[in-house]
Amino acid sequence: MALSRMKLKVLQGHLENIEVFDNPKILLEQYPTTPHIAAIMLHQIQTKFGDIEGCSVLDLGCGCGILSIGSVMLGAGYVLGIDVDEEALEVCRRNLDEHEISEVDLLQQNIFNISPNINDDSEKFLPKRFETVIMNPPFGTKKNAGIDMEFVKTALMMSTNAVYSLHKTATRKHLVKKAKDWGVSIDILGEFNFDLANTFKCHKKSVANIEVDFVRFAHKNE
Repeated sequence: MALSRMKLKVLQGHLENIEVFDNPKILLEQYPTTPHIAAIMLHQIQTKFGDIEGCSVLDLGCGCGILSIGSVMLGAGYVLGIDVDEEALEVCRRNLDEHEISEVDLLQQNIFNISPNINDDSEKFLPKRFETVIMNPPFGTKKNAGIDMEFVKTALMMSTNAVYSLHKTATRKHLVKKAKDWGVSIDILGEFNFDLANTFKCHKKSVANIEVDFVRFAHKNE
């Protein structure tokens, strides 16, 4: 049963049971969102803005599905998880089955092949518009510099209300400038130390700390 007023610690406890990547791919920057960060994000999105309960939610770059599953637990009406990687989606499917969640659909797709334009008659067209987009996009540090901005642009095109995302704090000024260029509002809702476990052989330290911002973009007609 979805509990939109679920306490933060209870939500985090549920999310700690979610399986992570079997074989994380460094070029896709498959660093899982930690249960602690995911719970804080989702809890604030719902309690402060009411942007989950009863809403259609898009989890862009859903990975193992922690944000999708947490959204359902907080009462989302419908969730679509999109990821380019089939192996990640298989882990996500296992997590959905384990938690007996049926409100989430999954789609394997590259964000560069998504079009929300109803006049686009190609297979890229996604007819569903989402009130809320929640994501932890790749930062573009290993490949495809600027891919984080592509995720934001796609998310804004697919949303009718707001986009919630994580970005390196070092890019904050650039984000503010891009939001102005795109004609959307931007709010920094919090800051996290994102601990990256020693997932890949190239990591020299057991844990790398990256400062990240929790950001809300909103269409100004909301």
